[in-house]
Amino acid sequence: MAKVVVYTLLATIFIIGVLLFLTPCKHNEAQSVEALITRRLGRRLVMPVFDPIVTRIERLSHEKEANTVEAVAKEEKDDMFDEYFSQEKRLNTTMRIKFLFPLLDGAPRDGFVSLKELQTWMMQQTEDNMGYRTANELELQDKDKDGVITFEEYLPQFSREDIEKNEKSHGGAGWWMEQFKNADFDHNGYLDIEEFNNFLHPEDSRNGDVQRWVLRERMTGMDTNGDGKLEYKEFVQNAYEMYKEFAKFETEEDENVPTAQLLFAELDRDKDRFLVADELRPILHYLQPGELSYAKYYSTFLCHEADEDKDGKLSLEEMLNHEDVFYKAVHHEDLDEEDYFDHDEL
Repeated sequence: MAKVVVYTLLATIFIIGVLLFLTPCKHNEAQSVEALITRRLGRRLVMPVFDPIVTRIERLSHEKEANTVEAVAKEEKDDMFDEYFSQEKRLNTTMRIKFLFPLLDGAPRDGFVSLKELQTWMMQQTEDNMGYRTANELELQDKDKDGVITFEEYLPQFSREDIEKNEKSHGGAGWWMEQFKNADFDHNGYLDIEEFNNFLHPEDSRNGDVQRWVLRERMTGMDTNGDGKLEYKEFVQNAYEMYKEFAKFETEEDENVPTAQLLFAELDRDKDRFLVADELRPILHYLQPGELSYAKYYSTFLCHEADEDKDGKLSLEEMLNHEDVFYKAVHHEDLDEEDYFDHDEL
């Protein structure tokens, strides 16, 4: 019972941690990456999690709350928690980082974790978490349990008459149907788990039709004269500043960010001096960051915070010296982290 309580507490702390802003990490006037996305897009994204054991704790907690058989089986078979938790039920973050370091140091295996290696790791954790949530949602909404989702199963509030009216205003049946059809890559009228993942997470989709749909939606707030494309002035005022903020965070150097004029010319493939949605696809993740983009930016934050000698890579010692940075997602300012985390003496 004590183990269950601790898992639930840790999961609760993690969820609360999503609401916290990250500490500013670069540029005197820069916001944290979470604050930047929230301010620019008016929405919060799920905070990336460095350690998969934290994700497993959260999942186990939710499954135990639902009293699922699978959750009970996992607890009986999974003794990983006993290995990494002290007798006081505190997660040994020192041991976890020592265990994870060789997994991150993959290409090349040189005794350091580069920014690219950290980004690859964080994006993989995020992609796995998105896939897990998608699988759960599919299981919940798949009424006939055939392993795929129809429009009627996922959006039963729309009647046949609503669908025939094809109302394309935001949130209308036609608006949702267009997104559904874009995600339906093989056009068979239903979504398998990969297509459903694209439907639920369009900002992170690699499907070109979904990407163009996201950009058309994004352009509605940028296209001030309503002609369906961006002229240079609209691009500078409504798109470039957002691109520049994220690009500066990503590169850490202002001079590495192309000017508005150069970027516009590069994107304008047909040289008609206008940009349509398809031409904006190369900068989609700057204009409409999804969870994978957030994980990439968050990796930059982690590397910046822990890289003591500023050589652009992390040693094991540097990561151990900054354990709190990597486990920030499960900390809460009103709780004493020492009640839940155990730091070995180095």
